[in-house]
Amino acid sequence: MRRFFLILIAISACSDAEQAPSRQLPTLAAVVIGRLEDPNIREASGLARSQRQDDLFWIINDNGAKEWVHAVNPRGKRIGEFDLKKSDNVDWEDLASFSIDGTPYLLVADIGDNDAKYKTRTLYVVEEPVAAKNKKKKIAWQIDFRYPDGPRDAESVAVDVENQRALVLTKRNTPPVLYEVPLQPVDDKKVTAKWLGTIRSLPPPSRLDVEFAPKTNDWHWQPVGMDISADNLAAVILTYRAVYYYTRQPGQDWFDALNTRPRRVSLGNFRNAEAIAFGNDTRMVVVTGENKHSRLLLIDFNEAPTP
Repeated sequence: MRRFFLILIAISACSDAEQAPSRQLPTLAAVVIGRLEDPNIREASGLARSQRQDDLFWIINDNGAKEWVHAVNPRGKRIGEFDLKKSDNVDWEDLASFSIDGTPYLLVADIGDNDAKYKTRTLYVVEEPVAAKNKKKKIAWQIDFRYPDGPRDAESVAVDVENQRALVLTKRNTPPVLYEVPLQPVDDKKVTAKWLGTIRSLPPPSRLDVEFAPKTNDWHWQPVGMDISADNLAAVILTYRAVYYYTRQPGQDWFDALNTRPRRVSLGNFRNAEAIAFGNDTRMVVVTGENKHSRLLLIDFNEAPTP
């Protein structure tokens, strides 16, 4: 997959050079590698790399859509989809992939709550299928959880498979709050998420940001997506305006790692960023957004300077 992405970067860079030969691209930037071709993907709210197949990503739509999980290649070409049976898309907001004992899974996070009115939110876990050969798929298990301090709106989930937990980052709190939910609860009862603390490494909004956001609909500081790399040593948080890249030392807890200084990459004029995922390479990150035929952006952190 890394070779495929590097080829795409080279093609995109050449295209930009032809259009503006005097303009020098920055060393580290988001590069357009494709567009979502499937018109059914209208509000991509979650993105996850396949654990089963190279050069494949899974995507979900936001609330109001059906309970379908879509598969695309890194250029946005439709590969397939499946219907997640016996689930409910109240407000699907993120998607994660992980493997346990060699079996690949997808986690669909029904965690959106704009008005903070839901007492319980749900994480659906499904065994990852072969993309083009399944139309319906049953839930492997689901996790119904509540927050210990009342309803919260969240759009960011990542799986820390090493510690058998899902990490949930709130959206509307300043600073955002990180919770953990057991990945495999011991019974079917509702789980109470564990409060881990606030993430202060993300830049807070200014007073003017907060004052004018309702008028301009610009909530650029809010986190809307998150992912952890396959080796569990890197993580990314997506806001409406930028990507923040974190590294973790072996044995370090993710709460501590996410409170270290990240590498930041601006998304420029990209609008409605909502979904982020690592590729197979732990320094390759893909971003897309909530627009019909949204662009797919690639950021190669192999080129990132030391912060």
